[in-house]
Amino acid sequence: MKNILIILFVITFLSGCGEEKTEEIKVNKTGGAEKEKTESDFVSLVLSKESQDRIDLKTELLSEEQFTGYIKIPAVIITDQNNEAQAGPIVAGRVKKVYADVGSYVNAGQTLMLIEGLEIGVLKADFLKSKTTLEFTEQEYNRQKSLSEQNAGSQKNLISAKTEYEKALAEFNAMDKKIHSIGIRDEDIINEKSDLHSAGDLAIKSPISGVIVERNVVIGQYMESSFIAFKILNTKSLLVDGQIYESDFNKLGNSNSAEFKTQSVPNEVFMCDITYKGLLIDDKTRTIKIRAKVNNPRNKLLPQMFGELIIKLAENKRGLFVLSSAIYKDNDQSNVFVMENDSTFRKIQIKTGVELDEKVEVISGLKENDRVVINGVFELKSELLKESFGEGE
Repeated sequence: MKNILIILFVITFLSGCGEEKTEEIKVNKTGGAEKEKTESDFVSLVLSKESQDRIDLKTELLSEEQFTGYIKIPAVIITDQNNEAQAGPIVAGRVKKVYADVGSYVNAGQTLMLIEGLEIGVLKADFLKSKTTLEFTEQEYNRQKSLSEQNAGSQKNLISAKTEYEKALAEFNAMDKKIHSIGIRDEDIINEKSDLHSAGDLAIKSPISGVIVERNVVIGQYMESSFIAFKILNTKSLLVDGQIYESDFNKLGNSNSAEFKTQSVPNEVFMCDITYKGLLIDDKTRTIKIRAKVNNPRNKLLPQMFGELIIKLAENKRGLFVLSSAIYKDNDQSNVFVMENDSTFRKIQIKTGVELDEKVEVISGLKENDRVVINGVFELKSELLKESFGEGE
């Protein structure tokens, strides 16, 4: 009985030791069950020559390049206030006729509508009265001068005629300016037919050439002198407003040329002239306004379109550039594959700078003469992901 107990104790002891050994081996094999490997743990991989040919893998040897840097800032198209106008009466009146509607293209000086009113008729009558008085006093003054030169007139009559003439001239000039201020020309009144029903008419004309974008009147409507009847917009020339961070402001050069790109008009670049570099910093966004003028002859651009303003930097620089196709993102981090030898490729994290055409500046992470993969990046990334999930074992 005693021997049997000893044997059972030995078996139990050996069994316990075996379980501890098995568990220890398991820990050593996994390297810690709680930590799962990710792609970042696998920074290099080996690819045979046959596999490289199959994915058409291509590389490029890096070398420093001289370049003109550019900076991209968010921007929006706005109207040019010099090409935007409002039209309406300066004196009160009632709308008699309307000749333009929304969408109509009008030329500068073209009549938009006709209004009539008592005040308009009074102004025209006063102008004609002052003109008639001026003509009469001028004739009398010239007659008195002629008599005085012939010693047939008195000096008193000459002085009186001159005084009346100068008074009439001052009154006429005042009325002339008054009718011009409401948009009436001398010839508009002089050539107007003597019709009691049209004596109080006033033509409201467009101050600029452009398209009617707003109409606020109908026939028979009474308008005060401050009423805005029409809004006219010319989009042949527009403005681009951008915001640049204060840290980038001093990087701008003296060049006033820039480019504007927008997804609303893809594959097209619009040349701009910078007209204003802000003098104030927005205390909330810490940005400075940059304004440029852009020609828009085909009206492809419209106000409130968003895009990018691309501005030339101050000086030429030298730097390393890689094709944008060589870069891929991993958790918002830019990466490339560098070929270390004929079959080994290593993932390298890089920091990028300015973009130039199809290339991107590399600020850190690479050095000259590194051989970077420019074609087959997606396939290399896929192989790396396989290894991170254990499929490469």
